[in-house]
Amino acid sequence: MGSVAVLGAGPAGMAAALGALKAGHEVVVYERYREARPAGNILNLWPPPLKALRRLGVDTDDLGAPTDTQFRNLRGKVRVTVKLDPAVKAAYGGGFIGLLRPELYERMLAALPDDVIRFNQQVTRIEQDERAVTLHFADGSTAEHDVLIGADGIDSLVRRTLWGDSPKREHRLHIFGGFTFADVPGTTPNTCVLTHGPTVQGSWTSIRHQGRDGHQWWVLTATDPAAPPPADLHAAAAALATGFPAPLPGLVAATDSGNVQRWVLRDRKPLQQWSQGRVTLAGDAAHATSPYAAYGAGMSIEDGYFVGRALRGVDLADFDAVCAALHSYETPRKPHTARQVNQAWMLGKVFHHTPALLRPVRDFVFDHTPFLQKVAGDSNPAEITKQLALIED
Repeated sequence: MGSVAVLGAGPAGMAAALGALKAGHEVVVYERYREARPAGNILNLWPPPLKALRRLGVDTDDLGAPTDTQFRNLRGKVRVTVKLDPAVKAAYGGGFIGLLRPELYERMLAALPDDVIRFNQQVTRIEQDERAVTLHFADGSTAEHDVLIGADGIDSLVRRTLWGDSPKREHRLHIFGGFTFADVPGTTPNTCVLTHGPTVQGSWTSIRHQGRDGHQWWVLTATDPAAPPPADLHAAAAALATGFPAPLPGLVAATDSGNVQRWVLRDRKPLQQWSQGRVTLAGDAAHATSPYAAYGAGMSIEDGYFVGRALRGVDLADFDAVCAALHSYETPRKPHTARQVNQAWMLGKVFHHTPALLRPVRDFVFDHTPFLQKVAGDSNPAEITKQLALIED
């Protein structure tokens, strides 16, 4: 039917490759590194990406710990209960699953044929015309394909080629995250608790990794993005967790220092258009978002499913047919992904950048009105259910 190139072997790239393969096309994934390496350790996935993984042929059996989610204040008052449809919870377990990124990568790689990904392939320039897309590599070689899917992350070469450069949006936040399989008092199974203090979020989630039950945790607060990282990530995380209710301080204390990571939060404003000619975008290249959405990897996986579905039955030699297919892929995805990106940006500002004089007002609203429940506990699950229904057999 045709030849599809995918740039990048993260979740978006692997999902796009699986989707294009299921559509009947030849696929090559070009990855600049020597392996498909996870960008981080901890991860949550909502039901739609789980369903997409299953449709793409990925083994999701015993992948992650099903969890139910609450937002609380420091005194333990429940501000939000994330309410998913009972049938969705029965089919996919809780609100989302807690897992570690390496296992997701292992499962997705296992679903791909061995010869699909080509490692150590640095693309330096991209050209296209109505006939083909040409990739230029650092070693001077070239390759031609009918379609290119740019899944090359927040610093995407494909995005820059199509739409020019644009500044990253600094959230002025950073997150410390880690995981442990230690038995820590105060934990409960199949649970995710997000607790917000005046300026710090401290959270923990049940996980399951390669048959073992444990917990992941994270603490998130404001930072100067230009400042150097703390010399001791574990100590910095432990200091931020002080004052939060159990089990968070105990989970941080029980975590091996080598299992603690830090990220500075950045995104890019949503694009008005993803595709141009024979080229489109997927994952962070299209809609980089902050962890406040808990949906970055999940939306990337969904992209792979939907772009593959759009390419089913399409003669990739037909330029007009390709353009129409890529347009049909991006059109329904843009409102959904932009909503998640913008909501994550807004929540980060509200929880961590509200002026000190206004924080008591903010917290009164969160503690004594249904505002946050409607935003995070009701409307977002409704959007999740809507996306789930779009992923068909």
